[in-house]
Amino acid sequence: MTTNATRFLARATLAAAVLVHAQLASATMEVRANEIGGVVTSAAGPEAGVWVIAETNDLATPYAKIVVTDEAGRYLIPDLPKASYAIWIRGYGLADSNKVTARPGQTLDLTAVVAPDAAAAAKNYPAAYWYAMLKLPEASEVAKVPGGRNGYLMWIKNMGCVGCHQLGNLATRTLPANLESSGSSQAAWLRRISSGQAGGQMVGLAQGVLGGVPIKYLADWTDRIAAGELPSTRPTRPSGLERNVVATVRDWADAKTYLHDLSGTDRRNPTVNGYGPLYGSPELSTDNLAIFDPQRNVATSFRVPVRDADTPSAHDDAVVAPSAYWGTERIWGSRASVHNPMLDRRGRVWLTARIRAPANPAFCRKGSTHPSAIGFATEQSDRQLAVYDPKNGRYTFVDTCFSTHHLQFAEDANETLWTSGGREVVGWLDTRKFDQTGDAAASQGWAPFVLDTDGNGRLDAWTEPGQPVDPGKDTRLAVGFYAVMPNAADGSVWGTVAFRYPGALLRFDPRTKLSEIYNVPPPGYGVRGADIDRNGVVWVSLGSGHLGSFDRRKCRGPLNGPKATGDHCPEGWSFFRLPGPSFAGAPDESVESSYYTWVDQHDTLGLGANVPIATGNLFDGVHAYVAGKFVTLRIPYPLGFYVKGLEGRIDDASAGWKGRGLWLTSGDRTPWLKEGGKGTKPLIVHFQMRPSPLAH
Repeated sequence: MTTNATRFLARATLAAAVLVHAQLASATMEVRANEIGGVVTSAAGPEAGVWVIAETNDLATPYAKIVVTDEAGRYLIPDLPKASYAIWIRGYGLADSNKVTARPGQTLDLTAVVAPDAAAAAKNYPAAYWYAMLKLPEASEVAKVPGGRNGYLMWIKNMGCVGCHQLGNLATRTLPANLESSGSSQAAWLRRISSGQAGGQMVGLAQGVLGGVPIKYLADWTDRIAAGELPSTRPTRPSGLERNVVATVRDWADAKTYLHDLSGTDRRNPTVNGYGPLYGSPELSTDNLAIFDPQRNVATSFRVPVRDADTPSAHDDAVVAPSAYWGTERIWGSRASVHNPMLDRRGRVWLTARIRAPANPAFCRKGSTHPSAIGFATEQSDRQLAVYDPKNGRYTFVDTCFSTHHLQFAEDANETLWTSGGREVVGWLDTRKFDQTGDAAASQGWAPFVLDTDGNGRLDAWTEPGQPVDPGKDTRLAVGFYAVMPNAADGSVWGTVAFRYPGALLRFDPRTKLSEIYNVPPPGYGVRGADIDRNGVVWVSLGSGHLGSFDRRKCRGPLNGPKATGDHCPEGWSFFRLPGPSFAGAPDESVESSYYTWVDQHDTLGLGANVPIATGNLFDGVHAYVAGKFVTLRIPYPLGFYVKGLEGRIDDASAGWKGRGLWLTSGDRTPWLKEGGKGTKPLIVHFQMRPSPLAH
């Protein structure tokens, strides 16, 4: 027998064996009337750990449900609404398969296509693997950046560039065709980041804070990719718990809107508003508060008002240079600038929202008799508070003397709403009093951050930031909260100190009005979004490519006094390297650039109580830290999903895995830079964890 004949016979035998395996495997599966299931095989045999995607446009909004195959290549897509679906496969090492039409109730075996070469396989890699190809500057090039090269990395990762965009996806690792004629790749990149209403901020970071260094390396990066260079490391397929995920993906808002965050329940009791609508905050982009009804698959909106006619608008921000996608159109036009939503126990939606121009009312300022103004008067606030009641459509303005950014309810009798973003103060609202009186001035308070450096346990006269230390006085800090997190364990309130190197955690005691600060030690740096667990342990996303945790109970030295100024408890910190490759020259750090960490205090996802979940901003999903290992939940379609905020909800505690899950929304400021391009809308995603890959 000839060699060719032998090879043909071997291939035919393998193909026959694969077919028999698929038929036997699918024959043992139960596929119910609202499910589609079967076996995925390729010429190489059963394909384990690949995604099977069912998508349809038959519903009120585009809908996709995504599952992962088990070790035998079997898949089961549960709970599909009645519709006609396109079913197809995407996975590492594969090229996308052809789409097959099916309806719920069908058993459907699928044929996967092995990628013909490395370039075809790399198209579906997470952005992290492409971003890791970016070269790092020499230490001398960034010597003037606070923190040196680590400080530079902090800014090009979660504090700056990747704080707004997923770098490494197809849109960002290539240059738009209409910018390629800029003269050079460096000129094209400078022109690119000058585009649109955020151009001034981007140029200010790249050219100002970082001295123009990123432009050189971004241009080199895209040049090498254009020449055919590929990632040097490859991702591994989902395994273990990662194969149990069911992801439901839908659209909401519109093609010119980005959504910073979402909420659909009360963090303290995540059964509130079960199966009810979710609300998305559009920040600078629009005043149309996004609303999604998951039961009817219907997206609507509520037009958020402002109180005063002279309230600023994002529309006033000029287009620095024409966008490659929108030209000179000012696509952002928000006045309310809603940053964060949060439901209360009654299902009302509290918002950090602008209601007026920055100048504060008289009760906030010097000369006021307001208790907080006597202690520390404030002259301006950029964003205030509001509350929307979906039951009656009522929208109530809450004027605050402090600026707001994020918000969280405490578990106290007053249902205190704590906020971040107040520059050098922390602000709060007694929502119980506000509901009773409608008096915003009487219901709010704020305080500066003061260290008890004289060590007597009381708030005393303090030295101002920059003044010499006085052993007989306390010390005021020129810092503010970025994240905010009330601690149910002891009533304290924690926050992150971001946008400075290396960053810190800050603790405020509402009873004494004293604060404590804890700087992040090496190898960590780049503190951004954080959350707290039921034991009072803070979990934080770090620009060093780590999930960090801080446990104040581990501190061995005094927590007040002249030495308790930030570096006094390194033993309280622990670091866990996030998934993903490394930059060449920084082998111990993941390139992952996590924006925020949220703690699942009440086991809403099904991975356990107090599980910290970090946003996987270069992985199209999130990283849950479970029993000492990261479990990555990824949205493989459309590529480019980027999340900032997330929230868990228990719709029905008696319904098992089907009654709980994690909700996320697109947070990239340019949502059209994902698969599908211009015209695509932000996504709303529901992650659920079933007990096995084939659970009904």
